[in-house]
Amino acid sequence: MAALLFDFNGTLSDDEGVQCAIFRELFAEQGRPLSEHEYFDVLAGRSDPEIVERWLGAGHPATGEVLERRVQLFRERAGDGSTVPPHVRESVLRAAGRSRLAVVSGAVRSEVDTVLRAAGVDVFEVIVSTEDVTRGKPDPEGYLLALRRLGLAAADAVAIEDAPPGIAAAKAAGLSCVAVLGTAPRERLGQADEIVPRLDAGLVDRLLAR
Repeated sequence: MAALLFDFNGTLSDDEGVQCAIFRELFAEQGRPLSEHEYFDVLAGRSDPEIVERWLGAGHPATGEVLERRVQLFRERAGDGSTVPPHVRESVLRAAGRSRLAVVSGAVRSEVDTVLRAAGVDVFEVIVSTEDVTRGKPDPEGYLLALRRLGLAAADAVAIEDAPPGIAAAKAAGLSCVAVLGTAPRERLGQADEIVPRLDAGLVDRLLAR
């Protein structure tokens, strides 16, 4: 396989719990409480702007403030790279040099860069973040842009995701998609071509052997 395209939140960075806690705090401050169940069932896997719009409403006056504060809190709580588990770090470094690597994320570029650098896995040729697209997942725009930047066809790459919106985006871009358990229950990941317990070196070896 010529390229592996990774989602960030919940896939490379085991941080959906951190994300949930931050959004719950910020939405409560805006008088629109969010439960953990609602976050994982309705919002997880979507871009930050879309999460805020869906929960607070389009054009909410606090949108910019909430998004800015969310990035600040995330970098405070996850910027040390501790959300990238050892087995994920090993798998990424194992793939580096053997395949072209990209990140396709609904997060802002600064937090992706901060976490990857702190975890010692800043080895990605292409990073597509929320600043690069006008439509977040489940729209395929991010994956299509990554493929264009890599100069590859969808048949030459595999996407690795953790949530239904990301899987839908990858499939709409024509990619094969592997779903990692953890963020969403297995029954919500059925659109993926394969569901695996976790992202590890064994999975990378198998994908690169295709």
